[in-house]
Amino acid sequence: MAGLTTTKAPFIEEAQKNGELYIRQPYELYSEENQETWRRLYARIRPKWEKFAHPKFMQGVANLALNPDRIPRLEEINQFLQPLSGFAAKAVSGYVPAYIFFDCLRTRAFPTTVTIRDINSLDYLPEPDIFHDVAGHVPMHTDRRFADVLVRFGEVARSVAEHAQEIRDQEQRVKNVESIIKGMARFFWFTIEFGLMRSGSELKVYGSGLLSSFGEISHCLESPDVQRYPFQMEWVVNQYFEIHHYQPLLYIVDSFDHLFDQVELLEKWILEGRLNNLSPGEPEISEADLASFLDASVRV
Repeated sequence: MAGLTTTKAPFIEEAQKNGELYIRQPYELYSEENQETWRRLYARIRPKWEKFAHPKFMQGVANLALNPDRIPRLEEINQFLQPLSGFAAKAVSGYVPAYIFFDCLRTRAFPTTVTIRDINSLDYLPEPDIFHDVAGHVPMHTDRRFADVLVRFGEVARSVAEHAQEIRDQEQRVKNVESIIKGMARFFWFTIEFGLMRSGSELKVYGSGLLSSFGEISHCLESPDVQRYPFQMEWVVNQYFEIHHYQPLLYIVDSFDHLFDQVELLEKWILEGRLNNLSPGEPEISEADLASFLDASVRV
């Protein structure tokens, strides 16, 4: 059975070939090996969640009634999720260009991968899969204040597109928008994906990249090799990151309100032009991501 294994799923290949970004979750295609992958991933990381994850994440896991024994059906997830924050998981066939992704967040939709990593690659996968998206991201979406952060971030992306219309010189427009996308990607990486947060006297994990990584969730809080600093905007938007190893540098926010305030500050800095010429380095901005913002500037 072909199944829905990441990079090995004919259903996904066909959808991509047909230009279909938004798809259904073809639950009948999951193989027993796919289900066993989910069981193994969940069973081994659950104790680490209980030790290292932010309490709001654990509350979200309970609110979603995540089943440790089978891959979730997105419609079941949404039955629990939507009444809590208005968010819904939305199945996609693969990579979503940056503006489209952020605009989904603005409308309280979360693009969600339906494939799952190979059972022989439990520890690391460069591409997102349903375990990262559903078990790593979605429990935090049950918290209304965190959900508001995502919506606000989507609104910032729309502000960028609107702002781009005001730049008459095409070369300057491209240069500025590319730098701004880089800054937004770095902000998202060091908060939503790899963020730490204070919880009482302790540091806890709220970033999905950490929450879905069996090895890094403990490493990020216990290793002396990790630098942990209070969140500082000028550092974050100028700090490059690499995806293929454990993160050596992480940032701490004080609360979800603090995080929301930083998104507000990000928009202020963008409109003041303070993200127009950021330090070089990762992430490289793809043509698809750049085009998604420049095309959006014509529509909004």
